[in-house]
Amino acid sequence: MPIRSKCACTRVRRAARVLTSLYDEALATTGLTIAQFALLRAVGRLETPNVSELAEEMALERSTLGRNVLVLQRMRLLDVTEGDDLRARRITMTTRAQRLVSSCLPKWEQAQRKVEARLGKEGVSTLFGLLERLEAVT
Repeated sequence: MPIRSKCACTRVRRAARVLTSLYDEALATTGLTIAQFALLRAVGRLETPNVSELAEEMALERSTLGRNVLVLQRMRLLDVTEGDDLRARRITMTTRAQRLVSSCLPKWEQAQRKVEARLGKEGVSTLFGLLERLEAVT
């Protein structure tokens, strides 16, 4: 049944839930959710970010990010080194996390291919362009 809402926020949130479910299903056997995988990949891209840098990269509130980092710390996937204050804390992936992310990549790529099969390469490119414009609204 097609959604009837003309609210852009409702439609984007609904689509995000559908995509999240697709990626979570692809990663199910790894023990990670797509949100956790994305956080680990962001840490890897930034190498050793502080909490503020990582929050900005992920577009998350520092408190939300802190809770997510704590979960991954408990899973022994992230190390947090203490600094002079909370802003100086640095986050790094453990060796275990690096191996896990590598093993997750084929499953993530499989989910990516499903999205591309549904939307086409041009559709994905258009989607990314629209999302970039939406993210610039604020």
